Amino acid sequence: MWGRTRFAEFRARLGVAPDVLTDRLGRLVDAGILERRPYREDGEREREEYVLTDAGRALVPVLAAMNAWGDEYRPSGFGPAAIYTDRETGEPLRLAFLAADGSEREVSDVAVVRGPGALMAAP
Repeated sequence: MWGRTRFAEFRARLGVAPDVLTDRLGRLVDAGILERRPYREDGEREREEYVLTDAGRALVPVLAAMNAWGDEYRPSGFGPAAIYTDRETGEPLRLAFLAADGSEREVSDVAVVRGPGALMAAP
């Protein structure tokens, strides 16, 4: 989501051992969050880059929610690590619960109820 797709870029940014990074990227590929795509720089051998899949892009709201929680309850003291904005206007955005009519609901107004998948899985 930050525009990095190549192993060397991830390694430089994250500072993890190559075997650890290989394992983590492999798990994300296996989970369908990333896909490997071949690329070749001029004069270089073919390599693979890691690109977000639709499933990976669908995690943006999940990551934004976790980011908002961390900013509120575990602040770093340096400000937010990520700010989610409108792509065209740059206006800051936030997550919200919306009713069918588009009106916003407070978290205190939200109830979590078992859905059919939970009911079918119950003993």
